[in-house]
This record gives sequence, structure tokens and C-alpha cells, in this order.
Amino acid sequence: QVGYEPLPPTLGRNVFGRQVYQLPGLFAYAKHIVKVDGRAGLFKGLTPRLCSSAIGTVVHGKVLQGAVPFGGGGCSPLDASFQPGASKKEPVSSLEQVLKETSREMVARSAATLITHPFHVITLRCMVQFIGRETKYSGTLSAFTTIYREEGVLGFFAGLIPRLLGDILSLWLCNMLAYLINTYALENGGTIWGGRAPLWGGSVALWGLKVPFLLPQVSTMAEMKSYSQAVTGFFASMLTYPFVLVSNLMAVNNCGLAGGLLPYAPTYSSWLDCWSQLHREGNMSRGNSLFFRKVPAGKRYVWE
Repeated sequence: QVGYEPLPPTLGRNVFGRQVYQLPGLFAYAKHIVKVDGRAGLFKGLTPRLCSSAIGTVVHGKVLQGAVPFGGGGCSPLDASFQPGASKKEPVSSLEQVLKETSREMVARSAATLITHPFHVITLRCMVQFIGRETKYSGTLSAFTTIYREEGVLGFFAGLIPRLLGDILSLWLCNMLAYLINTYALENGGTIWGGRAPLWGGSVALWGLKVPFLLPQVSTMAEMKSYSQAVTGFFASMLTYPFVLVSNLMAVNNCGLAGGLLPYAPTYSSWLDCWSQLHREGNMSRGNSLFFRKVPAGKRYVWE
């Protein structure tokens, strides 16, 4: 993501058989890190990452329990209407219900992100130290002291705004797309045999006789809804990836580490400046793939 490529591209073939220059993937870089830093190098930043996950889970749960959207009463979790095995008598979530639940989830996620972002910043900087072989952020507690001494309180929230925007947009895209698919594609369009048999069973006329049947289509419908949630989540994360990239770059930009300075990254005045420069260079999707990383024409990378 920061534009650092310690290994040069190699000539390979894409899925269509064409020869293209490819950047090294996950396993090649894992081997390189082990060669340089040993196996411990694969776990740099793990401690603040675990702290972030644990605290974020607690904050998310607490806020979700107390959040009441639009002055309404308590609601069940957002994904309850999409879970396999849900009661058949439970009605399909209305648009209003989806909006309420998504609002609750948005508040909970935003609170968790806000509280845990300092740990996220430390995690990224611990990993980026690999580029310049620094040891500036050697421990979680000492990293807090270093950031506060050099950057003040705002240093703990570097890259927060694009991260929040990306999370919120991804959440709304995922849930609204899932609602549209589940309501209009699966519920209204899910029939078999030319629409003569409803998905929940019933009877079919065969040679003038009504033959009752009961197929496991209710569970299949629930599974399809859960799959639609996963697919829309993946699609939403792809669309909002530029926010993730900009947030991570701003978290390490001009922090005293080699990975946050030229030639890997210029000094950005704001996250909007970072966004515009990446857009001009065609680097908005940099680092979004772990495998089959083709070297796009005109994009800048720095490798040793």
C-alpha cells in the first residue's frame, strides 16, 4: 500500500495466458520477511492489533445494546432477518427496519473505530518500520508515549476520517444491496417450474392429480440470503477500498519512518490531498490484491 516493493517484478502469465509483469504476492513476501527478520517479523504489530480487536468488540457490543435509532424502541441485531434457521413466521424486514438497524450498526461501528484507532495507527507503524529497519515503535506503551510527544493527541487519529467514511459507506452499501436482493430478487422472484410452485412448498398438478410436496426450500432461501449478504459485503469492500488505502497512508505519513517519506510517499497536507495524488497517479487500488499482482502501466512503485 505504501508503494514499497523490495522484490522486483517477474515475467508471468495472467489467467488468459498473456505474458505480463507481475509483482510478488503474499507467499513471496512472507518468505522475504522471514529471511530478513525471522518468523517474528511476520507478527509485527500483533499486540496492538489484538488490543484493538478486543476493545473494539466490547465497545461495539455496549453501544449496540444502548443505541436507539430515530427515537424508536429496541431492535434486534441487523443480520437477524438474514440468518439461516430463522423462524418462518418472522416477517421479512421492511425498508424502515433495515434503515433503523443499519443506523444502529453505524453508530456502534463508528464508536468502536474511534476508540480503537490509536491502536490501529500503532499497528501500521510497527509494520511499516520494516522498510527503513527502524525500531522507533518497539512496544505498544512506548509507542503511545512517542506519538504523544512528537505529534500530540491528533497523532493518534491520523487517517481516522477516511477510515470512518469508508466503514460507513461500506456498511450502507452492503445492507441496502442485500435488502434489495433479498426482497426483490429472492422473495418475489424465487419460483420453480415456471412459477407454478412457491418456494415454501405446496402442491403441483401432475397428470391432473394434485401431488403435495415439501422441499427444503425455506432453508435454501435462508442460505441464499446469507450468501447475498456475503457477496454484497465483498462488493462494498471493493468499492470503498480507496478509503482504506488513504487512511493507512495517512496513518504513517510523515511520522518519522522511512515508509512515510519520499521516495515511498510524499508529505500529504490532508487526506484529500493524498486522495487526489493517488487518483492522478492511478494508484487508487494499490495493494488491494494478495495474488496475481500485475504491474500496471504508468503506476509508480519503488523496489530495491
